[in-house]
Amino acid sequence: MADSTNASTAADARGRDDLAVAVVGAGAVGVTVAHDLAREGAAVIVYERTSAAAGSSGRAAGVCYDAFASRPNAAIGREAIERFETFATQGAPFASCPYVWLAREGDDERIGLVREGIDRMRDLGVAAEALDGAALEQRFPALQGEDVAVAGVTRGAGYADPGAYTEWLAERAREAGARIEEGTPMRVSVDPPTVVPVGEDARTFDAVVVAAGAHSKALLADAGIPIAMKPYRVQALVGAVQSGPWPMFYDASADCYARPHPEGVLAGNGTEKTEADPDRYDRAADASFADSLLPRIERRLGAPVALHRAWAGLCTATPDRSPLVGALCEGVYVATGFQGQGFMRSPAIGRRLASELLGGDGIDAFDPTRFDGDEAFEIREGMAVEADDYSSGSTSSTT
Repeated sequence: MADSTNASTAADARGRDDLAVAVVGAGAVGVTVAHDLAREGAAVIVYERTSAAAGSSGRAAGVCYDAFASRPNAAIGREAIERFETFATQGAPFASCPYVWLAREGDDERIGLVREGIDRMRDLGVAAEALDGAALEQRFPALQGEDVAVAGVTRGAGYADPGAYTEWLAERAREAGARIEEGTPMRVSVDPPTVVPVGEDARTFDAVVVAAGAHSKALLADAGIPIAMKPYRVQALVGAVQSGPWPMFYDASADCYARPHPEGVLAGNGTEKTEADPDRYDRAADASFADSLLPRIERRLGAPVALHRAWAGLCTATPDRSPLVGALCEGVYVATGFQGQGFMRSPAIGRRLASELLGGDGIDAFDPTRFDGDEAFEIREGMAVEADDYSSGSTSSTT
């Protein structure tokens, strides 16, 4: 396990007005950290190798919800939704929308897990309801419920265009005083925390936050810090559908999700359980992807979907499906391993990580030093309903 015994918060020796922080990665989490630190008076520079939201955030589905059944995820999910809603009143592109997750008749294992998960959510203060198929159709007439045994519903949910949202927040970060240097490849070193932009002189900071999505592993490895994270490829599509209005949904029995989109529907699954190279992965969807997914989405919507486009992006996995968030060593922090749920939790994760740099508490369950960094583990899909998802650190949404 990495040695964090002597790690201190970046603000221990300085006031927040003197704190100098580099954030590596201008995705949703990195931009939130920069925004919140800058608003507290810290001097922040964000380094982005391409452009804001060009990586995982820009290719994310934009599904957001508070439907978590374990600590600290339920509190973080609720905090994130509340902050999305607050930002929406200020002009952020976020639309509130109910979220439904369901299990089909005959899928006894997932039926039991969905029911148990709803009970656990309620115990944690999540306003989750349980509906049968008939009640689901009555509540949401555009959804087909004849084969549904149980569905959970929460109204603490919504969706956004992740790229547009991240660009909006990046502008708010600039207004607060943060600098965002796009098109700036760099490497990171430690002792002291340093960023070395390619072709430029090294710059030393009080703290460096690595929030570079799938590239975080390689950046930290180059600095001599291994982390237990694997990037993996996922796929999504957008198509036209004459149906609605309808809520976002995750069909656990069919392993697929969908949400409303200006062109009709955005849907996905397509998790590849092998580690991907973030510089060389195929960004185009597989030829068979849409043919496999569309019938499952059409079955739930009761209407045909006309494919417009499909693509692939990257998510990041950890051995226990909980992210790595916090100090790796003195002055070096990380935020990665979100199992496809980084965007939806970015308002809360970013705020809590910024607070940690300013002397507040971290998120113990997400402490990145809980792993040695060389663990062998299998990649598991982030939204899946699994029997081991009731541990305190699990990130599963539907158990």
